[in-house]
Amino acid sequence: MPRPLRIEVAGAIYHLMSRGDRREPVFKDDQDRKVFLRTLEEACEKTGWQVHAWCLMSHHFHSVAETPQANLVAGMKWFLGTYTGRFNRGRLRRRTQRISAPDGTTAR
Repeated sequence: MPRPLRIEVAGAIYHLMSRGDRREPVFKDDQDRKVFLRTLEEACEKTGWQVHAWCLMSHHFHSVAETPQANLVAGMKWFLGTYTGRFNRGRLRRRTQRISAPDGTTAR
């Protein structure tokens, strides 16, 4: 049975949280945390959200946010999708840098 639709209300305060897929880490280092917070800031600019608190742990995060408009679902879709893409690209980029040969060539 699918979960019920989320009720969106303008001016509501929500406890937001998300876990990594299969409880895998969503932050592996401080660089990931910085990217996450920059992405959250962008989401706030796009949606008008006001974040009152957050807590970042390796496998998940919690946040308390106020939504002046009824746009929680669309905002979370953009926020989580954008951060996931940035996280994966950053991991791939860092992995590629680690396997580079001393002459600057990269193993493929």
